[in-house]
Amino acid sequence: QVQLLESGGGLVQAGGSLRLSCTASGRTFSMYAMGWFRQAPEKEREFVTGISRSADKLYYADSVKGRFTISRDNAKNTVYLQMNSLRPEDTAVYYCATTLNWLSDYNRRDEYTYWGQGTQVTVSS
Repeated sequence: QVQLLESGGGLVQAGGSLRLSCTASGRTFSMYAMGWFRQAPEKEREFVTGISRSADKLYYADSVKGRFTISRDNAKNTVYLQMNSLRPEDTAVYYCATTLNWLSDYNRRDEYTYWGQGTQVTVSS
């Protein structure tokens, strides 16, 4: 079992920044590939970004490239999502996710087994 806990959400004006954190339980965090997804009201949950176990592979949705940065600190069992130049359309609940299996397609929700409870990000115009 893996438990994930997100934090760092909040209300920010357009153009501002936020940093989300996701801390995982367990002693083998370095073995988990991690992903961030988001879900806006009345929309499907969508892929935002993903990071491989050793952070040598990073993946981003086109909508966030150049604005968002994913990183991880395996010593702290934590993955981060730095969000800059935020836009109102970034408003959503943000979830981190992982799996103990080999992650072949970071974009697919059904590849992930464990999910956090989500943290709300609201960007005002």
